[in-house]
Amino acid sequence: MRYIDSFREGENISDIYLVRSKKSDMTKTGKPYEKLVLADRTGSIDAMIWDPNSPGIDDFSVLDYILINGLVNNYQGANQLNVKRARKCREGEYDPADYLPVSEKDIEQMWSELNTYIDGIGNKYLKQLLNAFFKDEGFAKKFKRSSAAKAVHHGFIGGLLEHTLSVTSLCNYYTSAYPMLNRDLLLSAAMLHDIGKTAELSDFPQNDYTDEGQLLGHIVIGAHMAMDRMDKIEGFPAKLKAEVAHCILAHHGEYEFGSPKKPALMEAVALHFADNTDAKMETMKEIFSATNDDGWLGFNRLIDSNIRKTSNGN
Repeated sequence: MRYIDSFREGENISDIYLVRSKKSDMTKTGKPYEKLVLADRTGSIDAMIWDPNSPGIDDFSVLDYILINGLVNNYQGANQLNVKRARKCREGEYDPADYLPVSEKDIEQMWSELNTYIDGIGNKYLKQLLNAFFKDEGFAKKFKRSSAAKAVHHGFIGGLLEHTLSVTSLCNYYTSAYPMLNRDLLLSAAMLHDIGKTAELSDFPQNDYTDEGQLLGHIVIGAHMAMDRMDKIEGFPAKLKAEVAHCILAHHGEYEFGSPKKPALMEAVALHFADNTDAKMETMKEIFSATNDDGWLGFNRLIDSNIRKTSNGN
């Protein structure tokens, strides 16, 4: 298979890709055309069908796999496909694994590591809360397959688990460096901080915002999920419930970053910085992995700076 990240301007492409989106429109002269986003596990590319009613263009829909013939052009600095022929593929003509981005790390191994942290929680109420989520077969299956974002960082199957484990591991280090931290509270909040993303984003191959995600966002969704479970645990202390909810609500740190609350607890501060660290490091890792350019790569919104990678790790 020819993967999208290997496309070069001027090349003719004939292969199967997943249709992520499809929109019909008209040119200024009234001629119909279609704009697609095609994807595989390495990324996505805009594609144009300038003559959608031609005999070489068959009917297909969003989330279909289509065999295309097209030419790679450069449009506004990015690759774009000019599609000449397209037909919907039958099941068996493609392997879905070629089209869904997956974590480079072993998902079951990460899951085992996360559960080791759960087993180490001493507070009986917090352990019951964590078990209510992570020992639930349906939730566990969805959590392991979820991404941590539509784009930006960890936008792949297993991404939510990978990000959550990294944040939890960072928080675990913080508790040894700063013994004042309440380890059980911080690690529990770390494991729960992004549970709302299981409802904010749809499953692959869409990996797009749900109505609930658009209207509420994962922070509010996650806080509600946690509070609902805490309400069902007999005797769960009200103060501890508020502290867990606060850590989830404050983990983005600043109002302008979508945080309903700013961190008021030491554990909330630690969680915010762990979350921010992993998000930014993964963002840079993904950017650098996608290019061989050792020069300046331009402004990145999340990093808020023009960035480049160092040579040979120096």
